[in-house]
Amino acid sequence: MTATTTDTVLDRFLRYVVIDTQSDASSSTQPSTEKQKNLGRLLVEELLAIGLADAHLDEHGYVYATVPANTDKQVPVICFCSHMDTAPDFTGTNVKPQILRNYAGGDIRLSGDPQQVIRVTDHPELANQIGNDIVTSDGTTLLGADDKAGIAEIMTAAQFLIANPDIKHGAVKLLFTADEEIGRGVDKVDFAKLGATFAYTMDGETAGHIEDETFSADGVDIAISGVAIHPGFAKGRMENAIKIVGAIVDRLPKDMAPETTEGREGFLHPTALSGSMEKASLSLIVRDFTEAGLAAKEQMLEDTVRDVLQAYPGSSYAFTVKEQYRNMKVVLDRHPEIVENALEAVRRAGMEPVRGSIRGGTDGSRLSFMGLPCPNIFAGGHAFHSPLEWVSRQDMEKAVKTIVELARVWEERA
Repeated sequence: MTATTTDTVLDRFLRYVVIDTQSDASSSTQPSTEKQKNLGRLLVEELLAIGLADAHLDEHGYVYATVPANTDKQVPVICFCSHMDTAPDFTGTNVKPQILRNYAGGDIRLSGDPQQVIRVTDHPELANQIGNDIVTSDGTTLLGADDKAGIAEIMTAAQFLIANPDIKHGAVKLLFTADEEIGRGVDKVDFAKLGATFAYTMDGETAGHIEDETFSADGVDIAISGVAIHPGFAKGRMENAIKIVGAIVDRLPKDMAPETTEGREGFLHPTALSGSMEKASLSLIVRDFTEAGLAAKEQMLEDTVRDVLQAYPGSSYAFTVKEQYRNMKVVLDRHPEIVENALEAVRRAGMEPVRGSIRGGTDGSRLSFMGLPCPNIFAGGHAFHSPLEWVSRQDMEKAVKTIVELARVWEERA
């Protein structure tokens, strides 16, 4: 399938999802996988074809482009951003998108693996999709709606703005990033080159939703040094580091885990455990909507480690906290017009806007604290990071319209 100047958002989406762009946390390169650049090169080719003359792919795997202003007003330069990589959680190789046209309701069984079923009970948003065209994978891979839906929407909106010069707007910057799924999405962004004042990530889920709040997030690494003795002579002397780490995990509060929390509740979540009798390590992620809540959870975690080690007087520990991202609401509340304009754009696109929080983070979290305030707008996808991922054509079209209307709103209110 090749690009045309009349491509729909669905055309673009189907073209993009079959390109394998999974990132790799174990890689130290930027981008972490060269294959992400395959999509980047295609996007540049398409952007140049629709008239964005400055479109290019840089050495870090980022795509930059500009829809030039067509108004005499001094309008703040806004940016729309999505990430090209898909999550390492489930394979993204050999994606076979399936289209269920005119969805009539009910569960959706995926053809490539009949054990994979998108159930209405687990995905209540399906009740709002009757008559729509639903895109899924065949159940053997991710679909890649996170975040190729966002890319397709931004690309289609850019094409529409170029083709309709009667829609007045300021300069609109496009940024497609690599490695968002492994926490490095904006590490190498050239802000001077980007030249934007405000930004929006197109990386949310349900149509009409705008998110201006995220978790604050830290990573914690705990290293235990035990006492290694030959097991035949260990009585009263051995302090097994593996058992110490196991005791720490066992004491984590059961009501403070991802699987037992919701809404504005934070959590502690062990993500990796390794070791030997002498040395063992435990990695966790800590999440809360407030920095005070984050600090309290980390203090409780360290208190637990100390308490466990009281039974192991010959052992010691190291406790390291690494900041990951912070709640972007702190920054966005200083610039209320960013979210207000987005809410108005959603209304003009025919939806009732819903303002909410993300139990997670986006590139927008870090961008906001790097000087580019950036809430998150829906892209329409659901069940991210799993073979049950799905998106509807109509919701992607609503996102395209939201982008177009948002560019118009900024110009009108300048």
